[in-house]
Amino acid sequence: MLYKFKSRATADLIMLDAQGRRLLKIMGKEPTAQGIVTVAQIPFAIAAIEAAVAAEKRGVAPAGDVDETAGAPEEGGDAQDRVTLRQRAAPFLDMLRRSAAEEADVVWGT
Repeated sequence: MLYKFKSRATADLIMLDAQGRRLLKIMGKEPTAQGIVTVAQIPFAIAAIEAAVAAEKRGVAPAGDVDETAGAPEEGGDAQDRVTLRQRAAPFLDMLRRSAAEEADVVWGT
């Protein structure tokens, strides 16, 4: 399943199920088939994602922030090969910031 995030302020953003669910949980949203992050909720969503990114950088996973796709590196792999939350969240954070600037809600569907 895919999550498709939309806003009047940006182009659509498509994420795989695990990454979309993870970001929604970090923001305190239920990973349902459809939903909305209102303009009023965007500052909290940005702060929550940035806090999770900082926690991951320190090596601490905040409550509710479990990367279902992360695990031990495959044989011959290395921890540096793993895609970080910061990398996965960057396009979504950009969408949230631009949406806040233009006072546009962000909606999602599957």
